[in-house]
Amino acid sequence: MSEQIPFGTNDFAENPEPRCPCVLLLDTSMSMQGQPIDELNGGLIAYKDELAADSLAAKRVEVAIVTFGPVRTVQDFTTAEQFFPPTLTPTGDTPMGAAVSQAIDMVATRKATYRSNGIAFYRPWIFLLTDGAPTDHWQDAAAKVKEGEASKAFSFFTVGVEGANFEVLGQLATREPLKLKGLRFRDLFQWLSNSQKSVSRSTPGEAVPLANPKAPDGWAEV
Repeated sequence: MSEQIPFGTNDFAENPEPRCPCVLLLDTSMSMQGQPIDELNGGLIAYKDELAADSLAAKRVEVAIVTFGPVRTVQDFTTAEQFFPPTLTPTGDTPMGAAVSQAIDMVATRKATYRSNGIAFYRPWIFLLTDGAPTDHWQDAAAKVKEGEASKAFSFFTVGVEGANFEVLGQLATREPLKLKGLRFRDLFQWLSNSQKSVSRSTPGEAVPLANPKAPDGWAEV
């Protein structure tokens, strides 16, 4: 799979809107083959369509995608209006720790780019989705997540599909991991896009209430 060209700083002159960056950390290990990866790809398309339909979110929300395994930056940060969802294919094991560390590094680099170009930004999101357990050393990544959350450098979310190791996810993140109902990837990504649209309409630094994914009509199991 060819990696897409990073989003260039020249675009800031054309679009000086504040940015709402989000890294999608997506498990593409062999256990995702079949219907799970198909539903995930469909969810990414729905996510793109939802964001692109909102004129403000399309300019403010930036998306990056890191898949594992192996760890690969499939999409560097780009605005929603320029985001074209890749078609993901399953392969390899589950190097979750390395993927999380890479996402944190990407967020730090992107924030530095915003600052050097005078671009305001919202707290970045890192959104991890997995159906398994890490096959690498993940404890160092967990420490980085806790440090980043404590300093408000980013917000880290974890979602487990059937088969995920929720005990590990609970140790990796400071927030309670959520369990996806069945294969409702489209509902999850619709919630994510709606949440980011709400954030993108706010002032950077302002607290924005998010819809409860565990509500009766939500995508997460109670």
